[in-house]
Amino acid sequence: MSTSHTTLMRRELHDGWQLVAGSGPVPESIADRTFAATVPGCVHVDLLAADAIPDPYLDNNEAATAWIGLTDWTYTTTFEWKADGHARQDLVFDGLDTVATVRLNGAPVLHSQNQHRSYRVDVRDHLVEGTNTLEVAFSAPIPWANARSLEYGARPRPYPLPYEAIRKSACSFGWDWGIATYTSGIWRPVALESWSVARIAEVRLHAAPTGTGGRVTATVVVERDGDGTDLDVVLRAEGPAAVATFAADEATGVVELTLPEVALWWPAGYGEQPLYEVRVELAVGDQELGRHDHRVGFRTVEWDTRPDEEGTPFALYVNGKPVLVKGVNWIPDDALPVRVDRSRYERRLRQALAANLNLVRVWGGGIYEPEEFYDVCDELGMLTWQDFLFACSAYPEEEPLRSEVEAETREQIVRLAAHPSLVLLCGNNENVWGHEDWGWKTYLDGATWGAYYYFELFPALVEELAPHVTYSHGSPFSPGGQHPNEEAHGTQHLWEQWNRQDYTTYAEHRPRFVAEFGWQAPAAWTTMRRAVSDEPLTPESPGMIVHQKALEGNVKLTNGLLPHFRVPADMDTWHWAMQLNQAHAVGFALDHFRSLLPRCTGAVVWQLNDCWPVTSWAAIDGDGRQKPLWYALKQAFAPRVVSLQPRDGALTAVLGNDTDEEWTGRLEFRRLGFDGATLAEGSAEFAVPARAAVTVAVPVDVAAVGEPASELLAATVTGTGQRGLRFFAEPRDSRLGRAELDTEVMPVDGGSEVRVTARSLVRDVTLLVDKAHPDAVVDEALVTLLSGETTTFRVTHPDGVEPSRLVAPDVLRTANELVPRAGA
Repeated sequence: MSTSHTTLMRRELHDGWQLVAGSGPVPESIADRTFAATVPGCVHVDLLAADAIPDPYLDNNEAATAWIGLTDWTYTTTFEWKADGHARQDLVFDGLDTVATVRLNGAPVLHSQNQHRSYRVDVRDHLVEGTNTLEVAFSAPIPWANARSLEYGARPRPYPLPYEAIRKSACSFGWDWGIATYTSGIWRPVALESWSVARIAEVRLHAAPTGTGGRVTATVVVERDGDGTDLDVVLRAEGPAAVATFAADEATGVVELTLPEVALWWPAGYGEQPLYEVRVELAVGDQELGRHDHRVGFRTVEWDTRPDEEGTPFALYVNGKPVLVKGVNWIPDDALPVRVDRSRYERRLRQALAANLNLVRVWGGGIYEPEEFYDVCDELGMLTWQDFLFACSAYPEEEPLRSEVEAETREQIVRLAAHPSLVLLCGNNENVWGHEDWGWKTYLDGATWGAYYYFELFPALVEELAPHVTYSHGSPFSPGGQHPNEEAHGTQHLWEQWNRQDYTTYAEHRPRFVAEFGWQAPAAWTTMRRAVSDEPLTPESPGMIVHQKALEGNVKLTNGLLPHFRVPADMDTWHWAMQLNQAHAVGFALDHFRSLLPRCTGAVVWQLNDCWPVTSWAAIDGDGRQKPLWYALKQAFAPRVVSLQPRDGALTAVLGNDTDEEWTGRLEFRRLGFDGATLAEGSAEFAVPARAAVTVAVPVDVAAVGEPASELLAATVTGTGQRGLRFFAEPRDSRLGRAELDTEVMPVDGGSEVRVTARSLVRDVTLLVDKAHPDAVVDEALVTLLSGETTTFRVTHPDGVEPSRLVAPDVLRTANELVPRAGA
């Protein structure tokens, strides 16, 4: 048997594809055209490349392209083939979006109805020597989902279209931050795989530390063709190898390999991220049949949910060390996910890392991200919490959906479980909570809603396929069976603040772990103006409303601003006010949650990123620009922080130390007038153990405010400048005066330094540098300066930026100009 006849060969079929529209409300300009198609890709990408549709992200083009989701589409290509001696010829689709019939040389070989899984079909009986024609015909997703909804019965959901009836990215039907695209396409690679005798069908890897060494365990599943024969499975890792022999009647076996010395893998901020190359080889004698390569990291993970005197914690330990979870929720980074490549994943995740984050929660209404996403997380130490893809709806448990759910879940558990960054698999987003609190029980009237998935199927599959990975039944969820959003138990979502209450009411909660909360603001000015061409541009102009998807979103923005600032009259200042208020709201909440350590062991902000230009809860907008919120995250999640918090009717300073070294020093307290005068002062020594927080009482006379409208309290660590500030009145009710600033702009390599000196109290100095140049980025923001203080901003930008633009009134912004002044 020659090597050419035994080694698995994979030939990608990505070339020569053409796309045509089928039945549906197709515009005349498109109905009779054939388009060059990119594979992997989607219909929108191909139509955009041909200038056949307007950009759906601009103005109201979402409506102008909605017909795409009501239309059938067919992809066709040809490829040459000749017999190569292999017994099996498998057509492999890594992802089809979503309902499709695949024909090879006119014969139907596959019917798909699940975006979230791969498909493999033996096509040896359908191939011909010479030219072969491959066709993938997609059914329009909207009518297909509607028809399935009639079969399964109506289920409660927050949006009109029945995304729960189809295994497709829920947010492709639109969300309260997302455009409705209703995509179709061959969205992941397609290939012809040729093999003989046997192939590796599945590898379940687990890497675990053992003293100073480590053990790699590989559970290998093989698929055979024809009569069985003994197979050798070789497991290699950094040189050493172990071999197991599968007898002719065996399809599954285990191979273990012990490494005498390994370095531990740690989350970002806790240590290094060493990764080890592991290879599984399948062979008959000296003939290799196939191989599987993966990188692993050696670490242990535990979520502590043992009841204590205060309820039920949800505390993460990695390698036995407690980890303060500083997290963000992740949505697809583009509403057309095929446009996101590895470099874009790395840019976005490095932005998360630069904001002092250590966990991303892949939210259940999007997609299972490709390997590149999790690979980058492994490299950066960015922990991942992966939801199974069920969000905000009751889901049918009937066939064929039930079997599709099991198939995708099996595949994704196996695919993801070997990544050292993966620390949690979660059954759903808000579905258990929704069933309890959102009137579903009456609506369902006994119909299935997903309980079988979350409480039976998923935990059983995790136990079978990846018992080393922790599973949570949902988010939010109380492990002890209490109400799913009970703050004393497990994970909690806090949305009353954004929906109905002032953000200061975050301080009324004492959660164990916050898995979702957030506040809205518009995208960066440059991003917003690229997407919306309204003249005049106003918060309620037509394009702005198209790019505000939240129910009564602008009303909530206004209601959330009014307790703190008045609503500005001009659009430019309205934009700044809303961005600042978002940063204040989330920063206030994070300071409070972090001050509750060890009761509260983590917070996961909604959300890191956007999928298009939109007013949303994101810290990074749809064009990748960092909003002021990003800087608030960076500050609140800094390794060492000081905040001033009310406790039992008094003020205390809370010092958080998320480092491995004890933090000691002197804390200086000063109560100041807005004019800079010191009204009272005191000091105290402190010592904060590693990975802990301590409280330090503020001296009574320092805390005894005289004029709340014109005083503030500062707690500063001697010699470091680290400090916490507390104002005693909201800005709109204070005597904060006009910002008096001196500025100096100096050229440096790669951009400019902007030095700002305050001649009065100035709150939240921020440079909105994208207005000076679309590619400009500033290192800091939201800097409050006392009179006489100076700060320096580093702005990265291309050559040619006029220095004066970096300190122009529309770029250099403060909270001061949002506070009404007498006679103004």
